[in-house]
Amino acid sequence: MVKLIDTDIMTREVLDWEGIHLFHFHGSSCSQKTRICFNLSNIDYIPHVVDLFNGENYTEYYLGINPRGLVPTLVYNGEVHIESNDIILFIDENIAEIKLVPEGSKGEMLSRLDAEDNLHLDLRTITMRFTQPRGDKIRSDENLQNYQEFGSGTVGGIVDINRDRELNFWRKANDSGISDEAVKTSANKFKGELDRIDKHLGDNSFLVGDSLSVIDVAWVIYINRLVFCGYPLERLHPNVAKWFWPLRQKEEFDSELAVSPALQELVNHSHRRQVETSSTLIDVANL
Repeated sequence: MVKLIDTDIMTREVLDWEGIHLFHFHGSSCSQKTRICFNLSNIDYIPHVVDLFNGENYTEYYLGINPRGLVPTLVYNGEVHIESNDIILFIDENIAEIKLVPEGSKGEMLSRLDAEDNLHLDLRTITMRFTQPRGDKIRSDENLQNYQEFGSGTVGGIVDINRDRELNFWRKANDSGISDEAVKTSANKFKGELDRIDKHLGDNSFLVGDSLSVIDVAWVIYINRLVFCGYPLERLHPNVAKWFWPLRQKEEFDSELAVSPALQELVNHSHRRQVETSSTLIDVANL
């Protein structure tokens, strides 16, 4: 459980906040997962939007709250919790009356969530390659410099190695873009996981147990993003598609996953160019 300690937090005002505060961004997959779990559990919270498009996660103020510069961040009665899966489990265990972690399954949930979290950079790789204009810097030099300079740089009082991982990802993406090889590697990881899930869903209605859980929510988020990027879900994983679409269309999900017509058109335009140049996700990853 990633809960920050006093010395990690430079923006001191949040230590006096009462209630449930959630820093998030609409298009962030981790924020979407957290908000949907809050919706399903009927959790009321005070929202604080962090505009990732404009680099608000690299400001001195926000890095003083979350040294990793990621969203979401939960502030609960002055306690600061980071990492979406930890936030969801904390809320489910301590606050929620409607549970998304079935009784007796916490160990399995932790293992499955760790496996899901290990795919996060792979999702980012695919997202950045197939939704962003090619050739543009994905993160500005100024923002990356701020990321190095602001905030405590510690989590739990220990120098945070995740900051170097983030910096390395964005610098490499800026310098050489997202390579075909990186896309193939990431897409194949997802295909392998989805092959296993497809087999499981041939005989089951949910990913764990006999009711909707946080694992279902997490994979709806991932699959929604993959489909948005051009992943051929129905062709490769028909059982997953039959499970995914009814959940995706529920109000608790759709309200958090819907994109604006303007953004959808920009992505559609990008995808049309990819089709013309045989550079779609299907083409690059040989799906």
